[in-house]
Amino acid sequence: MIDQNRLLQKAAQLSLDHVPVQALDQYAQLLVEYNQKVNLTAITDPEGIEDKHFIDSLLFAAQPEVCGKVVDVGTGAGFPGVVAKLYKPELELTLMEPTGKRVEFLRYVCAELGIQAEFAKERAEEAARKIWREQFDVATARAVANLSMLAEYCLPLVKVGGWFIALKGAGAMDEVQGAQGAVKKLGGEFVKSKDFVLPDGSLRSLLFYKKISQTPSVYPRNGGKIAKAPLK
Repeated sequence: MIDQNRLLQKAAQLSLDHVPVQALDQYAQLLVEYNQKVNLTAITDPEGIEDKHFIDSLLFAAQPEVCGKVVDVGTGAGFPGVVAKLYKPELELTLMEPTGKRVEFLRYVCAELGIQAEFAKERAEEAARKIWREQFDVATARAVANLSMLAEYCLPLVKVGGWFIALKGAGAMDEVQGAQGAVKKLGGEFVKSKDFVLPDGSLRSLLFYKKISQTPSVYPRNGGKIAKAPLK
């Protein structure tokens, strides 16, 4: 499916080592086959999968802050969470996804790849009112919403001292500026940004937020309020 040598070369250029290319190749095949019956991704060509899904997710996984209990919010087809688990098998991974058909795929692909994970068929704003509130060392999300909304989805799931790491494209620092007030209300603090150029030339920023205090009980609000009136 994918070109394993090409993926290794791309990974090496970004200082990514011990990349599990055989498992990723199997993942790509399962993704493309399943995508024919359930809409999981618009990216189905081998090089697109390598760049947009795998390298992107590996850059997240390789960060030293990514450890312990990790929740991937709105994970869709498993990016970056499943790739992170393949890269760091010691992670305790929770895949949070509200769409039942996608959760079925996640269960299937994890079983095929020999991955242990928890599957939470939940919206993040509802999950944070249940057993998952402030339970994770790391919460991450990719291409789910703008940063103010994303912070309200993710920070309530993170324990004090943990990290919210957002995967963003071009214009990430503009979003950081716009989300400052929201992040502060939710108990977070912006620490740093790491910027990369993916092999296809597109930009990727990893935004790191430290959870410095408990999220007030009024957050997260319901999904409609989060979307209509993002925190400022």
